[in-house]
Amino acid sequence: MSIADEHEREFVFTTKHFSKVRDELYDYAGIVLADHKIDMAYNRLVRRLRELRLDGFDSYFQYLDANPSEFTQFINALTTNLTAFFREKHHFDFINEHILPEIAASGQRKLRAWSAGCSLGEEPYSLAMTILDSSVNTASWDIRLLATDIDSKVLGSAQAGIYANERVNSMSKALVQKWFLKGRNGNEGHIKIRNELQSLITFNYLNLMEEWPMKGPLDFIFCRNVMIYFDQETQAGLLQRMAGLLKPGGYLFVGHSEALARHASSFELVGKTIYRKVDTH
Repeated sequence: MSIADEHEREFVFTTKHFSKVRDELYDYAGIVLADHKIDMAYNRLVRRLRELRLDGFDSYFQYLDANPSEFTQFINALTTNLTAFFREKHHFDFINEHILPEIAASGQRKLRAWSAGCSLGEEPYSLAMTILDSSVNTASWDIRLLATDIDSKVLGSAQAGIYANERVNSMSKALVQKWFLKGRNGNEGHIKIRNELQSLITFNYLNLMEEWPMKGPLDFIFCRNVMIYFDQETQAGLLQRMAGLLKPGGYLFVGHSEALARHASSFELVGKTIYRKVDTH
């Protein structure tokens, strides 16, 4: 970082400050912040300094140490929430064409799944639509979807299920008409997820580095574009814990830039970024 950069900024933000941000983020959430993210870290945290009327980053770190509740705002500021309905469509096609028929053939009539890092809710709602619109008759099934995120702010939005109209531009009109309510009386330009979908999903805060309260076995887990923020050791630990939650033959879906080859002894690749739990005994 150049001297000019420092003078142009409202607050001094040194490499030592950035190291402190990285250490706190890693210790609390296991997230690794790359060297080139220094400007991003400054731009996102400077809003907190203004809101708290602090005079610099040293004061902010003192405030963070003295107020553990501030970690929620700290994490919310530094995590990224890029999401969309039916993002990576082949994952939802696989559920419809393979997982749901497998469950139906087993006579189970019960489905349990987890969306880890659910962000604003598009992913779990897409899962719910896929399951209810499936060629397999799931009307009488016992379906429960868990959706979690470390960002408390996006969880509130996800639970509300209200989106701007443009968020569904890529979806068919028939699908939008079936599963969304049109905004009226001050809510023009927005749509709301129907209760039939919301009733299938439980939204909860979860830091993946802490204890997981849920019990298995799960039919599948979506953990897409989450592990890219962790180092290899943390990824390996998460994969082991997820394998423990999945039923034998359960599935794990990851992001397009994530690969489990180095530490995926519990999984076999069965499709593009789709893994199945294998029996290692």
